[in-house]
Amino acid sequence: MNPVHAGHTARERARAELLREIKEEARRQLAEAGADGLSLRAVARSLGMVSSALYRYYPSRDDLLTALIIDAYNALGDALEAAAASRSAASASGRWAAVCHAVRAWALASPHEYALIYGSPVPGYRAPEATIGPASRMPLAFAGILRDAVAAGELAVVPGDGPPLIEGTLAKQATALAAALSAADAPEVPPDALVRAVIAWTQLFGMISFELFGQFVGTFEPTDGLFAHAVTQLTAFVGLR
Repeated sequence: MNPVHAGHTARERARAELLREIKEEARRQLAEAGADGLSLRAVARSLGMVSSALYRYYPSRDDLLTALIIDAYNALGDALEAAAASRSAASASGRWAAVCHAVRAWALASPHEYALIYGSPVPGYRAPEATIGPASRMPLAFAGILRDAVAAGELAVVPGDGPPLIEGTLAKQATALAAALSAADAPEVPPDALVRAVIAWTQLFGMISFELFGQFVGTFEPTDGLFAHAVTQLTAFVGLR
């Protein structure tokens, strides 16, 4: 083995390990003080580093926040894509439900990371373009399930006694979004169904946020039964047979 190459590999491994330790300490601080209280100096102090050394890896608090946000989106993306793949032979409704439950399971296991990406905005922080791809993994996974449902004839245009077909500005917005989410090898999701899916998606996150932030304490606690019932209802609302 080339000794220069071997040395470079060792340095890369050491760098990767240090980055992991920095982010782990930052996540610990998130749990204690929230994103507002995240401090590069405090992270460096906890790791026994001088601040100037840490700045070589993350020049600002926002750079470190961005790294944590990307990690959180990717961890959630991994979880829901695995859930969708595990039900790939089942119906679209089964895959949709599996993904909904996977999102909740990840949020309950990683509440501070969930709060970082779906909680209150961090004052003064503006997410860079690098976060767009990781953040898109979840909506794209849901869109993929809808496309498969259209192809298999498992998606109703107006499910049961559902809402009327959309029109006006909303119809134009949904049509543009449906076109943007279309895939060359799959039919386009009808704009009406896409709007119902977005409504169901926001309801999903509303329930998860209520649970994580203590809004169900003393009522629907534990929330397992309520959440499972809501997923069933929202799946039907979307029009998945």
